Amino acid sequence: MKPKNILLLLIVLCGSLTTAYAQSVKSYDTFSPNGLIKLTVHVGDEISWEVTHGETRVILPSALSMTLSTGEILGEAPRVSKILRATVDTSFDTPFYKKSRVIDQYHQLIVQTRDNYTVEFRVYDEGVAYRFRTTRKGELTIQEEQIQFNFAADHKAYVPYINDMRGGERYTYSFESYYDEIRLSEMTTDSLAIVPLLVDLGNGKKAAVMEGDVEDYPGMFLLVDRSVSHGLKGAFAPYPLEGKIGGHNNLNIVPTKRADYIAKTTGRRSYPWRAVVISSKDTELADNDMMQKLAAPSRIKDMSWIKPGKVAWDWWNTTNLSHVDFKSGMNTPTYKYFIDFAAANKLEYIIIDEGWSRGSLMVLNPEIDLEAIIAHGKQKGVDVILWASWRLMAAEKDTVFPHYAAMGIKGFKVDFLDRDDQEMIRSMYEIARDAAAHKLLLDLHGMKATGIQRTYPNVVNFEGVKGLENFKWAPIINGQIRDDMPRYDVTIPFIRMLAGPLDYTPGAMKNATRKTYRSINDHPMSQGTRVHQMAMYTIYEAPLQMLADSPTAYMREQECTDFIAQVPTVFDETVVLSGEVGEYILMARRKGDVWYVGGMTNWTDRELNIDFSFLGSGSFEAEIFADGINADVEATDYKREVIRLSAQDKRIIKMAPAGGWSARISPVGR
Repeated sequence: MKPKNILLLLIVLCGSLTTAYAQSVKSYDTFSPNGLIKLTVHVGDEISWEVTHGETRVILPSALSMTLSTGEILGEAPRVSKILRATVDTSFDTPFYKKSRVIDQYHQLIVQTRDNYTVEFRVYDEGVAYRFRTTRKGELTIQEEQIQFNFAADHKAYVPYINDMRGGERYTYSFESYYDEIRLSEMTTDSLAIVPLLVDLGNGKKAAVMEGDVEDYPGMFLLVDRSVSHGLKGAFAPYPLEGKIGGHNNLNIVPTKRADYIAKTTGRRSYPWRAVVISSKDTELADNDMMQKLAAPSRIKDMSWIKPGKVAWDWWNTTNLSHVDFKSGMNTPTYKYFIDFAAANKLEYIIIDEGWSRGSLMVLNPEIDLEAIIAHGKQKGVDVILWASWRLMAAEKDTVFPHYAAMGIKGFKVDFLDRDDQEMIRSMYEIARDAAAHKLLLDLHGMKATGIQRTYPNVVNFEGVKGLENFKWAPIINGQIRDDMPRYDVTIPFIRMLAGPLDYTPGAMKNATRKTYRSINDHPMSQGTRVHQMAMYTIYEAPLQMLADSPTAYMREQECTDFIAQVPTVFDETVVLSGEVGEYILMARRKGDVWYVGGMTNWTDRELNIDFSFLGSGSFEAEIFADGINADVEATDYKREVIRLSAQDKRIIKMAPAGGWSARISPVGR
């Protein structure tokens, strides 16, 4: 054959191969129940997914895979056996949540392979999610998981970077971050971000990248993906092999050596969800149930002993008491006094924070007569929760839980987990399981919410937030507050709360403007107005909610304390009335037949119009706390009034800079 003919044949063959490859890629579409979101799954040499919301391209084709230690890549050249579709329309009760019942509707597409793994996709009206599932014998070692979120443009994002590595270790962190508001292209290449991370798609639409149902697997971080134009990619802490006591005050175990894999796990399991929540307007983010829907159902059959409520807390106010006849501090008289305060204000709990034990959770500080404190609480109808470091709890829980449960302790605030590698996630689930066996509540600090709160509802709260404690040490540079906390306060209801409850620990009675704020550890204050703090009790989801200031401060401000004490910590219904990320939020929640309304703004003073049509029929009495006329210069200034309302009413409210508005609305004559 002539060289010219050989070249022509090669061109024809290459063209045929290209055509064959293009034809080998098959695409499958699935829509949300309301038809607005379209998910397309492409299956060829790899599996990828893309998402549109109406006319908006949210996620461009993004590959997914899972690499095993054997070199096998799940998701590469998949040998598809079936494409399964289903429609799910169900609901489930949520007794410790912002609503009593969650409607769970989605369309499902499953890519089933002949290699004993599947990829399951769900499309909800509020977003999309996918996860791997394997049906292999024995144990699998997961080398890495490839996760891409390729966005269509260089959108603005709200990026919560890791910025305070504990013990200098890359993956040891408290999951407390402010948001860098930057373009995707401006993200730092080597800096890890935590989830949820929010992306502004324009035209009012936003997309939040998150995960769910993380069990026996590391949590997901995000990195900017420079291999594509506007992408994010998943990253994971490798499995810890060795560690040393370290971190803050040596309260943790900091890994010193990590493996070249991220997880060793059973071969027959489902893996965590990778999800994108999509909103048409910001208010939809502040009332989103995706984390509940993706979580595994409760493993506690009898939940009658789980009691949400409020807590009189000692640590933030450094037990600053006055007009008492004892030296306040870590001692028995102080905590009996806290119990008396809690009882007088119908609070369910007190917490005894760090310092009640010495070296071991089984060795009491001699200044603490724990049995006497518990007995005093029982007499007054107030229960006791104890603080514990994760390091000691993980080592001693088999002794600690039965001992203190028998004594009458009702739960533990477990602090400084500060990691979410597979070892820590396993430990968290073990602690939750064993605590539930002894009917103990848990408040987890140094950990982000990832769905365990539905699976083990005795986990009633998480930190993972830049809460009120940061007001104790917020930097002031050249006379200016470095961190814009009021803006953060009205950002987290749209982003951080997507993951679940947060232990922000509100309730400061010493309140300050920009000019008057100082960071004083032992006499802390908040930025923003008194009513800004009061509104947090309605807005911030927290089945176990703190009163962070001292009994002395609350008794001095009894009118405000009476209001705060009445706000429930779980609700039957939530309605987000209006709001914009980083600007303001106005929210109503219902418990029984009583409504609670909270509003907060950033440093911009604001007027908002409330439409009370959510109230329904009948006449109502509203107790209202609003910023006082001088709240812009004296942040403690407020005005209380009681008025009549009906569903036909509208009302203009005013909020001072970093201000708030709060109301309790009760039916009349029922």
